[in-house]
Amino acid sequence: MTAAADAGEAADLLAAVPANRRVALVDPRFVGHVHALRLGLTDPRFAAASIPGALTAQPEARPALLRALRRAVAAVGAGSPLAPSSGDGEPVTGERTVPGRLAVALDVEGTSVQRPELGSLTAAVPTTPETRTEALASVAAVDDEAVRLRSAVKAHDGFFTTFFISPYSRYIARWCARRGLTPNQVTTASLITALIAAGSAATGTRGGYVAAGVLLLLSFVLDCTDGQLARYSLQYSTMGAWLDATFDRAKEYAYYAGLALGAARGGDDVWVLALGAMVLQACRHVVDFSFNEANHDAVSNTSPTAALSDRLDSVGWTVWLRRMIVLPIGERWAMIAVLTAVTTPRVVFYALLVGCALAACYTTAGRLLRSLTRKAQRTDRAALALHDLADSGPLAQAVAAVLRRPGGGFTAPVLAFAGALVLLAAALFAPYGGWLTVGAAAVYAALSGLAVSRPLKGALDWLVPPVFRAAEYCTILVLAARSDVPHAVPAAFGLVSAVAYHHYDTVYRIRGGTGAPPRWLVRVTGGHEGRTLVVAVLAAVLIHDSALTAALTALAAAVALVVLAESIRFWVSSSAPAVHDEGELA
Repeated sequence: MTAAADAGEAADLLAAVPANRRVALVDPRFVGHVHALRLGLTDPRFAAASIPGALTAQPEARPALLRALRRAVAAVGAGSPLAPSSGDGEPVTGERTVPGRLAVALDVEGTSVQRPELGSLTAAVPTTPETRTEALASVAAVDDEAVRLRSAVKAHDGFFTTFFISPYSRYIARWCARRGLTPNQVTTASLITALIAAGSAATGTRGGYVAAGVLLLLSFVLDCTDGQLARYSLQYSTMGAWLDATFDRAKEYAYYAGLALGAARGGDDVWVLALGAMVLQACRHVVDFSFNEANHDAVSNTSPTAALSDRLDSVGWTVWLRRMIVLPIGERWAMIAVLTAVTTPRVVFYALLVGCALAACYTTAGRLLRSLTRKAQRTDRAALALHDLADSGPLAQAVAAVLRRPGGGFTAPVLAFAGALVLLAAALFAPYGGWLTVGAAAVYAALSGLAVSRPLKGALDWLVPPVFRAAEYCTILVLAARSDVPHAVPAAFGLVSAVAYHHYDTVYRIRGGTGAPPRWLVRVTGGHEGRTLVVAVLAAVLIHDSALTAALTALAAAVALVVLAESIRFWVSSSAPAVHDEGELA
């Protein structure tokens, strides 16, 4: 920390700091909580941030800050920087400090300045002894460590997490912070714990199941702790975003596989149920993601359904009930852990399938009502996000290049549903091993191309990506289950896991504001319609042959290798968003 006599000296000192360093300007009269400064000056997610009396700039915002400071010094002399003013000559923000006026200047120039909510925390620049005494009294009246601990807990969490995990996991997060542990280390510990839980379940013994349940709950505690540690210590990172966004799915799917292996040791084949649970959960998530992206910046009136939801939010018990109905990750993992310890894997999967199906019906019905009861104008950004989530490959794109779907607000979801129904009907009811399913996959590819041949801006066009996910995943599941080939369903489980990872990776890139994966990745992996056609051909050619298992395994390995390599390259690159994923309730 270096003191500057005036703004001119401050500009010279800033210019001398290495270009790759973050810098901060703090008014020497500043009075406030340490955590207020921490929130304003150390959060790595924003190029520039400000609180009363303090301003920080990351390397990318440093040139703009220095320009603003030098302009101010040149205009009125050292120590009196200018900011855009109102008609009476006062700064438009009412902020008289150098950092405050520079923050306004940065905003005017086009450099966005984050201003974090401080709540009960104090940040002030008193100018008289009386106001300084008041500010010091405000600081003494609020325990900023207690505020820091409370703010470490994610808002709007599920019932189980809020009342059974967060009351103590926040203290684990503080313990980790004081010992120099990072959120990524805690995230990795959570993954390792879940993998050990899956291995315990795979033993197929009652002791193994009990241990698996306990370890799964411990893994969830650590899963909550990593996010709380990131918020407590403001350790947000690109790697943390990637790990947190993907490890939850890896842990859950690995645990499903462990349960299926344990059941097989006891003579019960539940691989179809395990894959079905994974498919249902993945489809639930893509419904959430697709709806949210479609309405992220939609311009519309509030629907009656949304208004009713807002009114219910004022009745506390309904908020918790509605959060529990959707079976969020806390409730879901608690149910899985308890049932694993006291029942059998088959019972666990039956409960999971029923619970997730009811939750999916509830959330999807609500979103359908919201979409149908308001007139929304969706933007080009929303249409692009839905197009990217669709994951259309070369076949669908070729159809879209030469044909255009008919006009009408519901033609896109109708075409997607029609293609999915044709495909799934053939997979379920056509003679196994025949080429009718291959023909149905070709029809599906054509109809899916038609569905995305125009921008997806209709009221229900957000249904298109979930329908494509359900069609692809369910076709792989059905064909593997009907093959009667040993280990074909476990191989299909691996293939769906690899494809689902690609789809989740797409979601988190879009949510980070960096767009979808490169088009070459979609072309190489075939798109949803290309992979579906390949699996249909494999099932027709390798009928009742153990080679089907080998082919599905090879396809799974190839997809996993390509998408993981590209994902790792992206998330460790400088272009990845510096965010920490807050997670989805579902």
